Amino acid sequence: MTITAISKGTWTGFLGRGLALREMEATLLAAGGMTMKQIAREMGVTPKAVEKGLENARFKMDCRTLRDLVVASLTQGLIALSTPAQAPQNQEDGDKNQSVFLA
Repeated sequence: MTITAISKGTWTGFLGRGLALREMEATLLAAGGMTMKQIAREMGVTPKAVEKGLENARFKMDCRTLRDLVVASLTQGLIALSTPAQAPQNQEDGDKNQSVFLA
């Protein structure tokens, strides 16, 4: 079984596009606003291991900073914001909320 995507919080990362699994996991958690210590605790590793993994990810993505890594990952399609679908508040008012999209 091959894993093609992982989710952490409100972010989804797509594997096979340049980053290793642990690099992607750390990148997703960083995108969610976690500190190195928080990421390390979540992943069950040392902060130094997180720092090295993110350093490797930054090198692979040709980024200087962690912020650059998150932005590059987002713009290049490696990560995406994934919010759960929400059910309509009122089923009776379903027709009122229908819209037409014109391109």
